[in-house]
Amino acid sequence: MADRPLDLGWARILHEVGRTGNLTLAAERLGLSQPAVSYQIRKLEEQLQVPLLRRQHRGVELTAEGRRLFEVAARFVDEADDLARDFRKRSQRRAIRIATDYAFSAFWLMPRMHAFRQRHPDMDIRIVASHRTGPAVPEEGEVSIVFGTQAEFSRTGILLLPEQVVPVCAPGFIARTGPLDVPERLASSTLLHLETEHLSPWHDWSSYLQAFGLRRERRADRGEVGFNTYSLVLQAAMAEQGVALGWLGLIDPLLESGMLVRCGPMIREPERGYWFVPPAEPGPETEALRLWLLEEFQQVLSSALLAITQP
Repeated sequence: MADRPLDLGWARILHEVGRTGNLTLAAERLGLSQPAVSYQIRKLEEQLQVPLLRRQHRGVELTAEGRRLFEVAARFVDEADDLARDFRKRSQRRAIRIATDYAFSAFWLMPRMHAFRQRHPDMDIRIVASHRTGPAVPEEGEVSIVFGTQAEFSRTGILLLPEQVVPVCAPGFIARTGPLDVPERLASSTLLHLETEHLSPWHDWSSYLQAFGLRRERRADRGEVGFNTYSLVLQAAMAEQGVALGWLGLIDPLLESGMLVRCGPMIREPERGYWFVPPAEPGPETEALRLWLLEEFQQVLSSALLAITQP
């Protein structure tokens, strides 16, 4: 049973005998026979070579040596029981593990996580972020929020946020370089790259420019600026170091605050983006997260639709 006391041997027996002052009552509470309790006490007395109990007409009382050992046993038993209760509460508490990439966790999930916790204060949440650039393989038992294609996830997942990518930079960068509102000007500007080990599952500058029939020519007199995390790409853009590709739905707060501005045409890929992928055996915690995400992304998509119509 979940609330069954831990078997702590002689310490549990001495603790119960000392508390009740009665071998029979102690045996009943321990689920043992009275002879079995008496035997354990006698065995302990033989090992210590001191008497622990003094038999009386009604019950027993601890000797001076028994009292000293009882105090040690009582502390040990009480602390062990408290720890066991804590362990059991943790095992019974609802928990969910969310695997996603650094960009989504930093720019979308973390700013909103307090809202989910307010709705589900009893749930333990573990967020596992990684720099996913290769094929996404969700771990057993965890919810994944991953960037991918319809071919990868349409059978198992729900598309939460279709990819909508637009060039962004700091207002001060445009003030120095002039307008960058056409792809040809972007192609010759300082571009900030997110480096990946594998073929990028999302748009990079090469694929973005190709969508407009352009190529980024490498020149001997112009070096490239690359970073291994999207957070650094956006920090560099805000520091007026160049132009970054921004994903609507992730960078909206930076655009609304004016720290970044749009500086080129948007590309929309309706069949790829961030997907919600549940574990093979989803539980009520997974369903709670799914419903909350759908509510939140409805608001994000509404804002994104407005962004499409903006210049």
